[in-house]
Amino acid sequence: MALVREIGGRGAVVRQLDRGGLRAIEINLEELPEEDEDLKKSRFEKVEVFEIDMLVPGQRHILCKGGRGGLGNKNFASAKRQAPKFAQPGEEGEEGDFRFELMLIADVGLVGFPNAGKSTLLSAVSAATPKIADYPFTTLSPNVGVVDYPDFERITVCDIPGLIEGAHKNVGLGHEFLRHIQRCRVLAIIVDMAGIDGRLPWEDYEHLIQELSLYDGHLLEKKQILIANKMDEPAARENLPAFHQHLGISPDIEIAAAYDLGLAELKELLRLKVKTCEADQ
Repeated sequence: MALVREIGGRGAVVRQLDRGGLRAIEINLEELPEEDEDLKKSRFEKVEVFEIDMLVPGQRHILCKGGRGGLGNKNFASAKRQAPKFAQPGEEGEEGDFRFELMLIADVGLVGFPNAGKSTLLSAVSAATPKIADYPFTTLSPNVGVVDYPDFERITVCDIPGLIEGAHKNVGLGHEFLRHIQRCRVLAIIVDMAGIDGRLPWEDYEHLIQELSLYDGHLLEKKQILIANKMDEPAARENLPAFHQHLGISPDIEIAAAYDLGLAELKELLRLKVKTCEADQ
């Protein structure tokens, strides 16, 4: 017994078992009308915006579900019908466009204006070899270095490319740089105390704090270390009292990364801050 069902204006034969139970549908795919392109596109329009953090090894999340698999004619073979001429077609799965972003994970993030000495500091305390030059925006992508200690402990330090005013609005690729800070446990804010580029150190600090706050207020809840760099310059010694006078705070440590001055004390301070974060967790 055979029944005929109209599908898109074409005939499809519905085969039945002897007892009347529906077994499979035989469809001539070549005769089916092509799906309208506009309709096909509308089925896969982006309808949801979501963020997923993949933080744990082995963590999984299904972005698109696969379609139901088809069944070949072998699955419908029986003693009476050993070579069936029909099969069950599969169904299409879901489709979508997704954007994946890698956020570097480090114990300490070096934050500062361009040419503040972040790359020099990273190369001095670790084996990392970031590009170093005497002009702004030498670093265009984050660099991660490992700081080793005599007792075999180690921490990771990330050199974040220089931020400028308006970074929270993506000025100067601000978003590309700021997103990496979100995964750092400790923020080491580096200020060029000598003001070699003609900027005032206290204004640099205020702008950095403002950009962090406007991008993500939770960043200011992280442990911070205020580092006064380039203290080998005479102007830095002159600016230090003015820095305290304008902001009411003083740097946690004074260094000259280019000459390894104060780096031993800084490494211990970084390790202490990271351990404090681990204890708080």
